[in-house]
Order: sequence, then structure tokens, then C-alpha cells
Amino acid sequence: MAQMFVLFEHAAGYALFRVKEFEETGMLLPQVEESVTDISRFNSIVKLLGFSPFKTALKALENLNSISEGILPEDLQLFLETFLPKSSKKSKVILGVSEPKIGASITEAIGVTCQHVGAIPEIIRGIRQHFPKLVKGFTAQSSSTAQLGLGHSYSRAKVKFNVNRVDNMIIQSIALLDQLDKDINTFSMRIREWYSYHFPELVKIVPENYLFAKVARFVKNRKELNEEKLEELEEIVMDSGKAQAILDASRSSMGMDISPVDLLNIEMFASRVVSLADYRKELSGYLATKMQDVAPNLATLIGDQVGARLIAHAGSLTNLAKYPASTVQILGAEKALFRALKTRGNTPKYGLLYHSTFIGRAGAKNKGRISRYLANKCSIASRIDCFIDEPTKVFGEKLRQQVEDRLKFYETGDIPAKNIDVMKEALEEIALTSPKKKKKNKKRKREEESDLSIANGTGLQHGPTHNEIGLELPGSVLAYDLQEEQ
Repeated sequence: MAQMFVLFEHAAGYALFRVKEFEETGMLLPQVEESVTDISRFNSIVKLLGFSPFKTALKALENLNSISEGILPEDLQLFLETFLPKSSKKSKVILGVSEPKIGASITEAIGVTCQHVGAIPEIIRGIRQHFPKLVKGFTAQSSSTAQLGLGHSYSRAKVKFNVNRVDNMIIQSIALLDQLDKDINTFSMRIREWYSYHFPELVKIVPENYLFAKVARFVKNRKELNEEKLEELEEIVMDSGKAQAILDASRSSMGMDISPVDLLNIEMFASRVVSLADYRKELSGYLATKMQDVAPNLATLIGDQVGARLIAHAGSLTNLAKYPASTVQILGAEKALFRALKTRGNTPKYGLLYHSTFIGRAGAKNKGRISRYLANKCSIASRIDCFIDEPTKVFGEKLRQQVEDRLKFYETGDIPAKNIDVMKEALEEIALTSPKKKKKNKKRKREEESDLSIANGTGLQHGPTHNEIGLELPGSVLAYDLQEEQ
């Protein structure tokens, strides 16, 4: 006959319960659901076998982090080995858990069969509801205090875990940049339409939105524009002929007269549009700086904004690095992809990568091929940026040159260099730019050789340093080049 036990992880510690009348419990799920709300009836179903409280709040946080990732903590393994009976041929032990990942880890570590379906969720729900009453000396207040403290610590640790990964700043920046573009365009159209009542000829002379707002803010009432203001107007439009044309048009304009109050509102709105456009330029510079710090190779390969949009669409640089090249190629075209799969039509050739200059420069028949090749290089660049220790844009420059060579190959037929040769050149270039590390690596290599020569095996063999790993990793990643069409 099988014995049923349930593991419950609380903020205060681990608890193990034995389920009475297991056969009936498995069959009568509605009765279990009804007994969950009644503590007297629920006590007839479960019995506490053991409770192991956490010694410190730090220990509780460590155990929670391990369990959330599906890793079996040492404390939990020791607790289960102590209180959980051994399985035998006559009586099989089954452990109920809330998550399948931790169940798989427990089965692998101590060989106990774990379940997370059936009546288990309802039993765990009842234990969670009545836990302070099931454990002696434990109150509802102490339970809520432990949960609140651990919840704050866990959330704080998750936020701190992402401090040095500033790709979330890139995600917010590119989203704000897109929103600013929409707002500036909308506001510019509004100021053009509003000011054209007074000075309709200005739209044809100054068609640019940003410049139109600056000129409208400067000119204000067209009747007050004269030769004295011509020099300042030239500084704004950066063209003496255009400034003279504005002056001539103001003298013979067909626009209506406008009151000082209306003119004041137009001036304030034009100032707001100009300030938004100036802030947009500053934000674009900030985004370029962040991209050079976080993903320099990706930014060098396809540009700051396209690279930032890829990171934002993937959710993070790490997620983008995990994507295969085929997924990177159609990022941003998910609707078109699923529509094509549903209607059995042609799938999209590119998504966000369409905004790259390489796609526009390729011929119509080669757009799909260069998109696939560019997605391959973007995937490599994102993995280098994500996992390299010391950021460098050498690989991005080499990858960009590879895409240029591939474009040239499609046009002229000149065979480009192999990927492995290009990556070796990049590694050599990095090694030349850091001579101190090169000497250090040579010294480390001599130490490793001397350690390996120890015959008795008592000496510890030194592993590669972080810098060496950072330099070796891209080579191994980049040596794998997806073959293009033969």
C-alpha cells in the first residue's frame, strides 16, 4: 500500500505532512475540496510529521531562490532524508509537491516519487490556509510577519539581481523614443495647421517640422517681421535665401490677422514642440551611449535604434542571446507569420531587421537571403555582448564587414572570407590591444603546465581566468557559422 506525504514550503520553514486514508483521498476529490474550509475535518486528512524552521532570514531567502529555480537546497534534502520514510516493496512512498520542477529535483536526488496533480493542490491549499493551527506554537501573526519579511527580501533581491544589467534602461529609452516621435509628429502637424491661419505661405518655404516650429516661435506676428530680424532668422533657418523668402512672403501674405492672446498660445505651443524635439535628440544620444555600454557589437552591426528595438522586443539582452537566428529574423513580424501559417501563404522574410540599411541596399531577389544572413550575425553579436567579460566592439566591426562582403558577393560574385578566419582576426586584434592581459595569460599558461607535470596528483590544476573565458567564449560561438545557400 502506498503512503502519501505532502511537502509544504512556508516562509518560516519546511513542513512535512502525512495524508491519512490516501486511497479515499485520491478518489474523493470533491470531499477534499469541502473539508479544506473546515479545520476539524481537514485534521482528519493530514497530520504533521516534522517542521524545520529557517535559522535566519538570509537562509530563508537562499532556500526560496533555489526552490524558485527548481534546485533542491541542502536544507530541504536533509529535512526530507530525516523525516521521510524509505520506500519498500510493500509500502511505496509518494511525496506531494506544489511545483513539478522541485519535484523532479527531489526524485533525482533522493529517489522518491513526486506528484503535483490530483488532490495534491487542494491539500496544499488547505495546509496553507490552516498552517498556523497545524503547527504548535505558531500563530497567524508570526506567519504573516514571516511571509511579509521574506516577500520583501525576495523582491529586493530580484531587483538587485538586475542592477548591473542596464538593458532595461535601453528598453524604456527606445519605447520613450518611439512615443516621442509620434507625439512630435502630431504636435508638429497641429502647429502647422494652427499657424497657417496667420501665415500660410511659411509651410511651403519651411517644410521641416522642427524648423517650422522654431521659425513660428521666432516670427510670431508676421506684420512685425522686418529687416532688423533678418540676421537672426538666417541663424535659425541656416540659409540666407530662405530667410529672405520668409521676409518677402510675410509682406504679401494672404493669412488672417490674429489676436495677441491667440498668438501667445501659438508661441507657447511652438516652444513646447521645440523643447520636445531637443529632448528627443538628447534621448537618442543617451540611447547610443547605453547601447555602446551594454551591446556594443550589436549596435555596431545594425545601429543603435534597431539593436535597441530587438532587445526591447525580446525582453532583455539575455533573452535575445537565447533566440536562434531564425527567430531573430522575424522578430516583430509575429502576426504576419501566424497569418501565413494559418492561410498557408508565404512566411515573412524579416521583421524589425527591415529597418536596417543592409536590407534596403540589397536587391529584391536577395532581400530574404541578406535578412537571414544578417539575423545570423545579430544572433552571434548578441551572444558575445551578453556573455563577454569586457565589452568591445571589435567583433561588431568584423561582423558588419562580413555583411558588407556578403552584399558585395550577391552583386559581383566575389567570395567573402570564412567566418572562422574573421573571428580569429578579431581575437588576435583584441589580444594585441591588451598586452598586459597577454603577459598574464602566458604566465598562467606556464603555471598550468607546471601543475600538469606534477606526477603524484596532489597539486591543484588552475582553471582559466575570467578574462581568458571571456576571450575564448566568442571564438567557440563564432566558429559556428550557419551555411548560406549553396
